[in-house]
Amino acid sequence: MTTQIEDKRNQSSGRMPAIFAAHGAPILLDDAGWMGELASWANAMPKPKSILMVSAHWEERPTTLGATRTVPLVYDFGGFPEKYYQTKYPAPGAPELAGRVRDLLRQKNIAVTDDPERGLDHGAYVPLVAMYPGADVPVLQVSMPGLDAQELFNLGHALAPLRDEGVLVFGSGFLTHNMSYAFRPGVPSWAREFDGWVADALSRFDVDALVDFQTRAPAARMALPTWEHYAPVLLATGAVADGRPRTTFPITGWWMEGAFTRRSVQFG
Repeated sequence: MTTQIEDKRNQSSGRMPAIFAAHGAPILLDDAGWMGELASWANAMPKPKSILMVSAHWEERPTTLGATRTVPLVYDFGGFPEKYYQTKYPAPGAPELAGRVRDLLRQKNIAVTDDPERGLDHGAYVPLVAMYPGADVPVLQVSMPGLDAQELFNLGHALAPLRDEGVLVFGSGFLTHNMSYAFRPGVPSWAREFDGWVADALSRFDVDALVDFQTRAPAARMALPTWEHYAPVLLATGAVADGRPRTTFPITGWWMEGAFTRRSVQFG
């Protein structure tokens, strides 16, 4: 007998949400609590036909499509125990999705190219290990074409039709990311201020504020000394901009003693 959760995951997906997940680091794989939260989140959504992944850890111009024949992993980190370099996630490639992405971007005159050897970096595969542990959903990772906020939003908007085709548009990063405060005790006031501001802007779906966060948000420079980890939320926002989606936060809280918000976002 199937459970209600299994029924929901196996039903016709219809219009998929777009999401943004705080992705942790390879050590998240040993964090049973956080892994469980990610798994529960995935179980509460319809199971996607495929996943379009945008990670903070791949920035390349023009927008580049990763591997589709097989999907290797990129161990883009150093200084971790050997076991983290042995992680496997043999997801199927998504060549049909790659073709569809090319068509959508070209329709909007957005340049696109391919890197057929480029696999999933840790920002992509770490949350996927938790959310779809069977590695049975085809995955395509695409690069961010740079750190221009409006351009990232527009890229997401160009990809919005994928949601009606069973594709989960998945941004992966962190809404606060200041490594100089990692493992210091307590949640800094600037982190709380920025996290509260971005939660409010996301809830109101204030696109102008989200795009112009560097001048509008309190403590933006402290929360994001560099902002590649914030960037994927702009693409996810663009993917739902044709409507006013309900915004929820399936995971919240703090990591590394409080320097990093675990706030994750679901649109629709």
